[in-house]
Amino acid sequence: MSIKNLSIYALALTLGIASCNQPNTNKSTETSNDSTTFYNGKDLNGWHVYNRGNLESKWKVENGELICDPKGNGEFGDLISDNEYENFELDFEWKVKKGGNSGVFINVKEDSTYAATFATGLEMQLLDNANAEPRHQVDSTHWAGCLYPVECIGSNSKPNPYGEWNKGKIKQQDGQVTFWLNDKITFQDSINTPAFKQKIANSNMKNYPAFATYPKGKIAFQNHTDSVSFRNIAIKEL
Repeated sequence: MSIKNLSIYALALTLGIASCNQPNTNKSTETSNDSTTFYNGKDLNGWHVYNRGNLESKWKVENGELICDPKGNGEFGDLISDNEYENFELDFEWKVKKGGNSGVFINVKEDSTYAATFATGLEMQLLDNANAEPRHQVDSTHWAGCLYPVECIGSNSKPNPYGEWNKGKIKQQDGQVTFWLNDKITFQDSINTPAFKQKIANSNMKNYPAFATYPKGKIAFQNHTDSVSFRNIAIKEL
């Protein structure tokens, strides 16, 4: 091999090694933003019943929809993610039947110490406002899209009629939490401030000392006594 060819070979080898040592940032980005590991639209892989594990429940997946049928086979229980999340954006669509009531929880601490998801997790209320029980209709913190039963921008709680799909979104970043219902903000607050803690103290959630005390946790869908369906469920970690 000539001196000239040897120099070219050495240069190519150096570039090749340098290329191999570069981190594959595209691959890691795709993995962290891959919502199929959160909800795959095919089955309940990655999810289980709160405090009870992978037993047969009222939850099922049909045609990509996550459905809770209280009249179906299996046990009652909120469906909760296997993994915890802290800074994220969660998008989903939801619908209920006439007078239907459900919710989506964030920052849930799964522990036998807490009998229910609402003991720790913040709930975005899902409700057919127009046909709900009177006790829900008279209190804006009970309306669709609101932080139940603490705080609400009631003027933006305008769910579509029962049986129609609604858009929901939850964002949490560094303690700032925002709920959207059909592209309008229905709740927004910093959950780590004394002012927010006072709002809890003024609500019925004062009876649950661990409520809103965890900065991260699991995400849960509520198994109420009513039917509820979800679709286009996706999460992006921030």
